[in-house]
Amino acid sequence: MNSFLLKAQTAYALGAVSLWRVASYKLGVKLGLNPVKQLSSEAILDHEFYYLPEKTQNQDLTINTAWFTQHYYFGWFKNKSTDPPNWHQNPFNKQSVQYPDKNWWEIPDFDTNLGDIKTVWEASRFDWMLGFAQAASQGDSQALSKLNTWLGDWCQKNPFYKGVNWKCGQEASIRVMHLCIAAALLNQHQSPSASLVQLIKAHLKRIAPTIGYAMAQNNNHGTSEAAALFIGGSWLHSLDSSDNEALQYCKKGGGWLENRAKALIADDGTFSQYSLNYHRLMLDTYSMAEYWRRLMDLDAFSNHLITKLQAATNWLYQMVQTGTGDAPNLGANDGARLLPLTDTDYRDYRPSVQLASVLFSQQRAYPTKGSWDLPCQWLNIALPEDTQRLPSYKDFSNSGYSLLRQDTAFVLFNIPRFKFRPSQCDALHLDFWLNGENILRDGGTYSYNSSDQDINYFAGTASHNTIQFDGREQMPRISRFLLGAWLKAKEIIPVSIQQDGCQYTAASYTDYQGSYHHRSISLYQKKLIVIDSIKGVKQSAVLRWRLKSDNWIINKKEKTLTNNALTIKIKTSLVVLRFELTEGWESRYYMKKIALPVLEIEVNTAGTITTEIIFNQ
Repeated sequence: MNSFLLKAQTAYALGAVSLWRVASYKLGVKLGLNPVKQLSSEAILDHEFYYLPEKTQNQDLTINTAWFTQHYYFGWFKNKSTDPPNWHQNPFNKQSVQYPDKNWWEIPDFDTNLGDIKTVWEASRFDWMLGFAQAASQGDSQALSKLNTWLGDWCQKNPFYKGVNWKCGQEASIRVMHLCIAAALLNQHQSPSASLVQLIKAHLKRIAPTIGYAMAQNNNHGTSEAAALFIGGSWLHSLDSSDNEALQYCKKGGGWLENRAKALIADDGTFSQYSLNYHRLMLDTYSMAEYWRRLMDLDAFSNHLITKLQAATNWLYQMVQTGTGDAPNLGANDGARLLPLTDTDYRDYRPSVQLASVLFSQQRAYPTKGSWDLPCQWLNIALPEDTQRLPSYKDFSNSGYSLLRQDTAFVLFNIPRFKFRPSQCDALHLDFWLNGENILRDGGTYSYNSSDQDINYFAGTASHNTIQFDGREQMPRISRFLLGAWLKAKEIIPVSIQQDGCQYTAASYTDYQGSYHHRSISLYQKKLIVIDSIKGVKQSAVLRWRLKSDNWIINKKEKTLTNNALTIKIKTSLVVLRFELTEGWESRYYMKKIALPVLEIEVNTAGTITTEIIFNQ
């Protein structure tokens, strides 16, 4: 397939409306037609944004202290300090932006000297604000002083609409949501300080003119920016009913929240980004919007939106391991954790699931008491008695996923059914969990602005438990965030229970160079059988099983791999060129990668490979 045809097909798949929105946005900014280039706002002189509440509350609730004695990035990276962060520095390589006072639209998207811009944006998302507000709500005046000091320092070092921290509308939106939630925690949503109101207004002015570009992405940018306009606009209008601009922000945001739920969330709850962590970000965004709607006593969202969010909540609930809160490292993962009201690990998804389940379904996802209840408790949302129950299996195959369960064994099967752009070459990937532990693992993301080698590896076929043909990717890369020749699944068999009690599912695809891969999965009480049939092998095909780190013992003659808990057996009539343990990489936290063992089975002809995994529950 030639390059022009590949790009044309991909452009068609992206859709004319999205392409038009992107083009009109970029042209408008370049020519000065977009009003965002005419924005101005006076500097905030009084940096007393929040005040100590007259009555303390939530005395018995645990506070998220992650930022109290350190700077805490992406749920794992720590810099010991009690001072405000350097808002323009990449803390990983200590490089700082060279243009902190430039207009945001004049700043390039990528700076090789600075590195990943998300490392700079992370502290400016104001995650730290919620922990300080929690402590201040319990009467901690030092936490309040720290909150105001840090926020005042940010405003001084980030003049309105100048520098990298104003470059992205979504980053501005996340700040708005955190500013508003902090006010609610401190019971100041009805009487905020003038400085806080001014700061909210400045952010909404930045977000509104470029929201069309956010919608063109068909991802979390649209939901985040819509929520910020809805939350911030409704707040400002509640304080001044004559503020028509605020009312328009609220209406625009609410309308886009409805639109994005309809357009981006499938009826079965699958979100457009094919990513577990972005799914959480989207769900937390809607949870905050619904919480704020109730707090402001605004009109209810439509039944259609609530139905979509009930399904989206259930989708995430089905993916999460109840005992640990961890979940498959599915799809792109940028390290986002939008509502950190608990001190739980970044990879514990239960607090988000519990909050959304209570808000949208009036059910508890988890019946017992635990840290997953804290978001509801901090936001004064009553916990109902009714509880959801996990089914033995769940089929989302219309959107690209099949889930199988036998006791404590769990399998996620990834099927290429792309209505929206894929971000990783993970077709027919399989995640396997046993007793809440991830045995066969997904590689993750690591960084959006690393070396080409890292970007290609973590988003590539080799970072997933599937077949790689002739050393190439399942889908060719067109640009940093765009893949071409989107795969189309065929021969899909939804999850079903067979007469022998096994749960069965299957699917196949043929790629843009004619290579064919069919995978069937059978999950029994004490074994998992995966059968891979391949055609169109020109030089070689490699089957990879990416394993948890452990003391694996390999027997090349018998083609087995064992540890204390399970045995992996490979059966095939094909000539096996290579059966060996190699070293791969995984990234379970953004900007962090560690080595892991990978079993590779290489063949050079068409045929079938059977993998049998025998385990004890």
